[in-house]
Amino acid sequence: MLLVNLGTPDEPTPAAVRRYLREFLSDPRVVEIPRVLWWPILNGVILNVRPAKSAAKYASIWTAQGSPLAVWTAKQAALLQGYLGERGPKPPQLLVRHAMRYGNPSVAAVLDELKAANATRVLVVPLYPQYAAATTASVNDAVLTWQLRQRRQPELRFINHYHDDPGYIDALAQRVHSHWMQSGRGDRLVLSFHGVPERSLLLGDPYHCECQKTARLLAKRLDLADGEWLVTFQSRFGKAKWLGPYTEPTLVELARQGVGRIDVMCPGFATDCLETLEEIAQEARDAFLSAGGRSFEYIPALNDQHEWIAALAAITLRHLQGWPLEPEDRPSLEAQRVRARAMGASS
Repeated sequence: MLLVNLGTPDEPTPAAVRRYLREFLSDPRVVEIPRVLWWPILNGVILNVRPAKSAAKYASIWTAQGSPLAVWTAKQAALLQGYLGERGPKPPQLLVRHAMRYGNPSVAAVLDELKAANATRVLVVPLYPQYAAATTASVNDAVLTWQLRQRRQPELRFINHYHDDPGYIDALAQRVHSHWMQSGRGDRLVLSFHGVPERSLLLGDPYHCECQKTARLLAKRLDLADGEWLVTFQSRFGKAKWLGPYTEPTLVELARQGVGRIDVMCPGFATDCLETLEEIAQEARDAFLSAGGRSFEYIPALNDQHEWIAALAAITLRHLQGWPLEPEDRPSLEAQRVRARAMGASS
């Protein structure tokens, strides 16, 4: 099983961020601008200006263990291995490994490891509950690109979305309830999702609809009335129109309207990362308080929450149904190589 998250620089330095951004922003799924127009902008402007600014932001959230996204993703994979070991086929029949779409460990490198471990079937599980071409489809692209280079290809299955999965919704609700029990409840619950260009919606991408459904189901699960919650979109990039309403301007407007305290959650992020810890918990917080807001509470991502890992285990087990998991009665890849070398020497 391959658990895939977006990715992170190896270090909070301009050089590491530049490598990461080059890979990320070179993906045609992420930036749907003709290469002849985009390449001069990316290599002539963005990669010369943005790395230093982004590195400072990464440094503000970096931990002794490294990037929060990398730390939480690795922990989720380890916990999922344990949960599946209790509820499903026991290791080593079912291996769980994690990879990053951009950065390390790469999708190709981890698939090589799974193949070397004699894996003949791979379930690909993107850590994106809502489907978007720029995220989920890009993960699928990376897996299939690796598959093109394989002589003996493993069987593949892909999970495209689980935005309305009851276990996922319950995990979100439990996270909110726990926060409210510890810190009290705000005047509004703002559900901030990562933005994408509005053009994606017009082209048929289901992301906007799936974000809205996640929010509606969560609000219903929390028994919230209309007006007590709202959906916004963050992380705009460039001058094109993106999905709205935009998170930070909305928070500023709420403060100016006299809303004293808000709680902000990012349901589309399975792990805390730059977009949640810096963009929301720091920048958006400062904007709200500077506009007259009294109190800002960020509700953490699902991370290693028990209800979330249990939901993820249930989702993956459903997608594994009907797929034999017992090791096939055949030699390992290394044994096959040894045999091939022996046959070559004797001929």
